[in-house]
Amino acid sequence: MSQEPIRERMSGNEAVAEAIRQVNPDVMPAFPITPSTEIPQMVSSFIAGGKVDTEFIPVESEHSAMSAAIGSESAGARTMTATSSAGLALMWEELLLAASNRLPIVLTLVNRTLSGPININCDHSDGMGARDTGWIQIYAENNQEVYDNYIQAFPIAEDARVHLPVMICQDGFITSHAVENINLLPDQPVKDFVGTYEPEEFLLNPGKPIAVGPYSISAYAMEAKRAQAEAMENAAEVILEVAKRFEEMSGRSYGFFESYRMEDADYCMLIMGSAAGTAKQAVDEMREEGKKVGVLKLRVFRPFPEKQIAEALKNCKAVAIMDRCESYNGNCGPLGSEVTAGLYRNKVNLEAVCYTYGLAGRDFTTTHVKEIFGALQSLVEEGKKIPHNQYIGLRTKK
Repeated sequence: MSQEPIRERMSGNEAVAEAIRQVNPDVMPAFPITPSTEIPQMVSSFIAGGKVDTEFIPVESEHSAMSAAIGSESAGARTMTATSSAGLALMWEELLLAASNRLPIVLTLVNRTLSGPININCDHSDGMGARDTGWIQIYAENNQEVYDNYIQAFPIAEDARVHLPVMICQDGFITSHAVENINLLPDQPVKDFVGTYEPEEFLLNPGKPIAVGPYSISAYAMEAKRAQAEAMENAAEVILEVAKRFEEMSGRSYGFFESYRMEDADYCMLIMGSAAGTAKQAVDEMREEGKKVGVLKLRVFRPFPEKQIAEALKNCKAVAIMDRCESYNGNCGPLGSEVTAGLYRNKVNLEAVCYTYGLAGRDFTTTHVKEIFGALQSLVEEGKKIPHNQYIGLRTKK
């Protein structure tokens, strides 16, 4: 049964902190880093005010934060943390351990560019850099989505078919610090939806000793990796099941991606994060001019919904694949690599042009979107040759 919404105005960081208050995890180790610092700060205030009984662990680094999260989750405690950019990079070794140990930790990642050059603004180089660490990754367009995604994260991670950690990602400053209208859920339905964490195996279980993170010899390690990969494959089904339950509670629908005005689109922009809102605005304006354009906003990057993306794009003539991250391969960004590979494997043949945009907070506007759609149309209808890997908004010498 859908719950009556509680209408508020909040930043993305406030929305996450509110969701944390409602979930009331057992443990939160964290180290401050812009632009995620507000989240542990707000949770600390909730703890001081007696609003939650979460155990907050101040640590000396982000590496230590994830180490502490691994320890507490292994002991049977529901655990979360938050970080950004270089903080995630400092966790690198521990990210892989958390996933391979099959620990359902939830990490809020407020996306920020990785150095260098030193910059504190948004792009997806931190999350994309960690794409192969074994974590589920879910991205949000706006404050409402990051709140909703966070609440869904725990039942996804803790499902017996999955038991993997989850990153809930939002764009630094763009959503994390900007205030928007948001519909919150009442506390009790959220608590009922998330449920009580009751792990089958944990370190502090008297009479049933286990080992966490033991050395794995060659005869066993490959099978462990395959089991981990199967869990990621299982996560796809669980993500949709949890989304369906969430829709019944909230009235808000989620899937692997959102198809926006794609029903008859000849040209599509595939994009993640807050810039999807810019793309939607441009599409609305172009639709008024009779242009058949649409947006595919990817929400779930891991597990990667290859078949579903190919199905969604099969009737399009061309797609612009938008990466907010440079992969330094001379060909395209990480999203471009995976989408084009998926199209090929599923025998979907259309023009695919890869664009890099918004690095380190560079502006991305509706004018850029319209120019991209214009280039796709010229490519298909006029046979005009355009670079299949290019930057948007790049300053160059005249």
